[in-house]
Amino acid sequence: MLEILRSVIQEVSRATDLHSVLNIIVDRVRTAMSTEVCSVYLFDEAQQRYRFMATRGLNVDAVGKISLGVGEGLVSLVGERAETINLEDAQKHPRHLFFEEMGEEDFHAFMGVPILHHRKVLGVLVVQQKETRRFDESEEAFLITLSAQLAGVIAHAEATGSLLLPGDVADRPSSKFYGIQGAPGVAIGTAVISALNVELHKVPDKHAEDIDFEIALFQEAIKETQEEIAATSAKLQDRLQPEELALFDVYLHMLDDSAITGEVIEKIKAGNWAQGALRQIIFAHVENFESMEDEYLRERGVDVRGLGNRVLARLQFVDTRTIDYPEKTILVSEELTPADLATVPRDRLVGFVSIKGSGKSHVAILAEAMGMPTVMGVEDLPLALLDHKPMILDAFQGMIITYPKKEELDYYEVIVREEAALIEGLDKTGDKPCITQDNHRVRLWVNTGLMTDVTRSLDRGAEGVGLYRTEVHFMMNDRFPTEEEQRVIYREHLQAFAPRPVTMRTLDIGGDKALSYFPIKEENPFLGWRGIRVTLDHPEIFLAQVRAMIRASEDIDTELRIMLPMISSTAEIDEAQRLVNQCYREIIEEGGELEMPDIGVMIEVPAAVYQARDIIKRVDFLSVGSNDLTQYMLAVDRNNAQVAEIYQEFHPAVLHALTQVVRAARKERKEIGICGEMAGNPSAAVLLMAMGFDILSMNSTNLPLVKHALSNFTLSHAKAMLAKVLKMDNAYLIKNYIEDEMRAAGFGGIIRSRNYKLN
Repeated sequence: MLEILRSVIQEVSRATDLHSVLNIIVDRVRTAMSTEVCSVYLFDEAQQRYRFMATRGLNVDAVGKISLGVGEGLVSLVGERAETINLEDAQKHPRHLFFEEMGEEDFHAFMGVPILHHRKVLGVLVVQQKETRRFDESEEAFLITLSAQLAGVIAHAEATGSLLLPGDVADRPSSKFYGIQGAPGVAIGTAVISALNVELHKVPDKHAEDIDFEIALFQEAIKETQEEIAATSAKLQDRLQPEELALFDVYLHMLDDSAITGEVIEKIKAGNWAQGALRQIIFAHVENFESMEDEYLRERGVDVRGLGNRVLARLQFVDTRTIDYPEKTILVSEELTPADLATVPRDRLVGFVSIKGSGKSHVAILAEAMGMPTVMGVEDLPLALLDHKPMILDAFQGMIITYPKKEELDYYEVIVREEAALIEGLDKTGDKPCITQDNHRVRLWVNTGLMTDVTRSLDRGAEGVGLYRTEVHFMMNDRFPTEEEQRVIYREHLQAFAPRPVTMRTLDIGGDKALSYFPIKEENPFLGWRGIRVTLDHPEIFLAQVRAMIRASEDIDTELRIMLPMISSTAEIDEAQRLVNQCYREIIEEGGELEMPDIGVMIEVPAAVYQARDIIKRVDFLSVGSNDLTQYMLAVDRNNAQVAEIYQEFHPAVLHALTQVVRAARKERKEIGICGEMAGNPSAAVLLMAMGFDILSMNSTNLPLVKHALSNFTLSHAKAMLAKVLKMDNAYLIKNYIEDEMRAAGFGGIIRSRNYKLN
């Protein structure tokens, strides 16, 4: 059976459409199981019926014409129970339903297996036989395994709209595709496919008749490509900061004689023509990067392939195609590159979509710096069907809606208007403090990583920086920045926010944040060498960074706070404190005149929750990293679509852990804040305020919304809500209760705009 199963799966993977897949399945299953009938029924969610979609052994003329409603027949019963039903004589079962048109009157043995995808019943796979018998365990296991394989194919077909039967006359349905949030926001517009008119993988090897000519041709192509990259960089000068523009210098460096260019010329000298030599070298580099486990390094393969395509375009004397950009363009690319960001006129661009890539790629970082909604890693998106077609981009959920229905367009248009109106109206609160209706003060700070964030943060009334992600500058470099280079960057940020406090987190790499020049290869990076573990093992990195932070604060009227990430024991704090004190003493001995900065710890792992009292005794403040804490407490990778729904910030365990940490800080009379997505969610912010958090730190986009909600709430009401939810044991019920309370208090618009859920 295993060999047959492998063969069927291989054949299915080569099929060009769903209907071919279904016919392969019913044909091969009937043969493999030596049964007389195999059929597939697919569930039509809109009609709430199971459609007869493929068969071997019953009347094929009935395919597409017969369906069973919920509650009708054994097929529907399999779907209702979401489990296998194996009957010796189906005709004796009370739910047996006979269709004369299908020709199944003579069949007794019946086995139906649900086709499940993400807990959703997509259909039912059925085998039948005239003989009265029960299918054995091996046959049942075979069918269950096959249905699991079929589920992914059907889910993709539903998403791409290829589920329609040949001959069906219908508009292409609205479809949803999920990826990863690259930069937050919502956009409604027209998809424009960005693609180079070259195919590097199709370039053949060919003997070079004139090696000097091929080298000259290649060098001219390199020169033109370098000029193109430099022009792109210049075009983005007014949109990006110097540290972001430095990415383009990396691409130029790749084309130096010492890098790709030199290697290609060596291949040409060996006898291959320029295009073939380019393909060889580019694919060698791409294969090397893509074979790496590290996410950040795999992303570099995208950069190399993009460069190769542009050079090939010059070699073939083919420019990128001229594209007509509508007023609201959502640029969609197979592999979005930094050059694509400058392709569309800014006044016509509303969003980006990339089939490949992650939310941690360079492109995602640049898109966020531009304030452009972006979704990355939407691998199933059918590009061929989308050029100049309507699209909705929901980067809050990491979702794309193609061919949206009128009700979807209407819904999201309201969301976009509400979001714009909320931001426009709430931005006017400016420097006004956040004070509740019963006179409780809450400090609202921002999370930053680029200078691009500064103006937006200050305009929206940020009272300080709760999390400055220093790793961003390390990720944008091709080597470790020196102490002086770091000092200059940190000083610029401190000056921009002065006299407001700035909390700088020491280098937090590992997990999903990697450095190309300092690869960390692990089977389970989130539970491995990351955060403080890395920098304590490499004190030279830690010392240089802390010295840069302290020196950067000299003669600036601001409060520098240093925060330690991924602490899981008091021993780590003691060692880090020793190194910080060493840095401070050295700077004072060198003639520096400044105060010792406050030192704080991020509470991100369960161990730190239970040791919060011991931890807070050693430092000046605590800050909860809600994203990682939730992830570790619930054992959920929040970037994994398979388990994303289990990541719940309103989970009772998470709420009780937060409450426990606040109590520990209160007992020691120390300050406590929280940074992460919870702080930027108005519904969650109400609970966090009630718990006693002094500081909520968030993305600057969410700050006006949170300020508006808390300023028009009362602490007493929030505490009453918290008392109730701490007695509840279901995350969904807690979320619904909180949102009902928010709506009753007049915040329905904020709740709806934050959730982005269609009914």
